[in-house]
Amino acid sequence: MTAFEAVLFDCDGVLVDSESITNRVLCTMLNESGWPISTEECLREFIGKTVRSQAALIEARTGKPLTDAWMAAFYERRNAALRAELVAIDGALSAVSESHALCAGRIACASGADRAKVEMQLAQVGMAPYFEGRVFSGHELPRSKPFPDVYLAAAAALGVEPARCLVIEDTVTGVTAGVAAGATVWGYFPADQGHASAEQLLEAGASCVFGDMGELPAMLRAIGQASASA
Repeated sequence: MTAFEAVLFDCDGVLVDSESITNRVLCTMLNESGWPISTEECLREFIGKTVRSQAALIEARTGKPLTDAWMAAFYERRNAALRAELVAIDGALSAVSESHALCAGRIACASGADRAKVEMQLAQVGMAPYFEGRVFSGHELPRSKPFPDVYLAAAAALGVEPARCLVIEDTVTGVTAGVAAGATVWGYFPADQGHASAEQLLEAGASCVFGDMGELPAMLRAIGQASASA
């Protein structure tokens, strides 16, 4: 039993350990294009954002247009690296399976990334069956995170009011989107995370932060029990 009717998961950094892989490929390609950006700066600039949403910045720093061909090359190199290296976040598979059971199947993956990437990653780490038909991409909506569109779409598809949804996010951009949707947001902040502080996630509107994805089911049960006894 849980106090929430649905759990909406971000993907990158919450379910799969993909952000350092994608960032490395992006950083390499930006350097090749004439922007001598460090991996640390690249992570700060792009974490939680789509590459296309930062087109003006990329074009200003490289002096070149962000073309469809460049994006296609980025996707190809990124996906090859992900297929070779991607692993699940520790504890995420059990968190997903138990959340699925606690919410009677009402869970979804709501990502700012392109659908092909999200579905490839979920399949690679064994989570795809839990999200079948319930993967939502900001690329397919009028606005991506930090706007709430992807979370509103996920809640609507599940038939749950956003206020009855719990969102799990690891970036300020994502927390902002979940809060704007009207959901409760818990910030995932592992000890080795370097792109956002716990304080920043709380300031963005997360109601709490936690550092072990494997603890999520127990947290859901605890808040459900507290709600039932209130």
